Amino acid sequence: MTRKIMSFAERLRKGELLIGTLISLPSPEITEILANTGYDWLFIDAEHGAFNPQQAQSMLQAAGDCPCVIRVPSGDEVWIKKALDMGAAGIIVPQVHTAEQARQIVKFCKYSPLGSRGVGIGRAHNYGMGFEDYIKTANQHTAVILQAESRQAIDNIEAIAAIKGVDAILIGPYDLSASLGKIGLVTNPAVVKAIDKVARTCKKAGVKLGFFGVNADAVRPYMKKGFTLITTGVDSLFLIKSAKETLASVRG
Repeated sequence: MTRKIMSFAERLRKGELLIGTLISLPSPEITEILANTGYDWLFIDAEHGAFNPQQAQSMLQAAGDCPCVIRVPSGDEVWIKKALDMGAAGIIVPQVHTAEQARQIVKFCKYSPLGSRGVGIGRAHNYGMGFEDYIKTANQHTAVILQAESRQAIDNIEAIAAIKGVDAILIGPYDLSASLGKIGLVTNPAVVKAIDKVARTCKKAGVKLGFFGVNADAVRPYMKKGFTLITTGVDSLFLIKSAKETLASVRG
């Protein structure tokens, strides 16, 4: 009997604990190394990272079988279409403040009749050789992850979480803290209160929860609260930390 292998999106919806790390540098070599380290998924940051679409696709190719989710610069249709056509397991969209934005993003991610995703041929379709099979399953296997990282998003979180097709809400604690006037203070009571509101709402709506933290200590409290889409660490910070520790050790 052949065992069915679940896609990243299916594992996300099932509520599996998925631990990933953020890649901010446009380096296929870094992606390849981290993909072989044991992470469940990789977070390719095309919002803040200096990526163009070709570089992003090279990262996906370097990752091999490790699922990659691309954080697009915005909810723009063109970037969403490119990210999915190049073979991303899903997208993360930053700065989603309203239910209307959420509804439009889902529409861009899904083929008809569920949405209006443009039909083209790319790496996701095996350059045309797997076109029909991909089209049949893409809606099911594409993860749609939105970021709640503003005061407005917190105010509208019930309506955002109610949009059909939203698989997860990823908390952006640093932008959220800035929006609340507590920039960088991600453990401030006002910030924690806002995050807890998102958590309660999403659990009630059946939407999975994601969280980003710069290290393991930052994400553990949210894992205990039921957050299952976890991003911990950043490629550049790994390099800085290791380099500093090695230099300090050598200098004695």
